[in-house]
Amino acid sequence: MSDIKNTVEQIRALETERQNLLLEIKELKKMADAKARALESEISMLRDEVKELRLLLGGEDDIDDLNPKKKK
Repeated sequence: MSDIKNTVEQIRALETERQNLLLEIKELKKMADAKARALESEISMLRDEVKELRLLLGGEDDIDDLNPKKKK
C-alpha cells in the first residue's frame, strides 16, 4: 500500500512541476516576442539613420543598397 501512496504523491508532484514549467515557458515566450519586437524597431530606426546620413553625405545612389530584399 505504501508503494501506491508514494506513486500517487510522485504523480501529483510531477503534475505540479509540469504546470509550473508550462507557465514559465509561456512567460519566456512572451519575453522573447517582446525582445524580438524591440530589436525590429531598433533596426528600423538604425536603417533610417543610415539612410539620412548617406543622404547628408551625398551618397544618394547607395540608398538602394540598404534594402536587402531588392535584387540587382
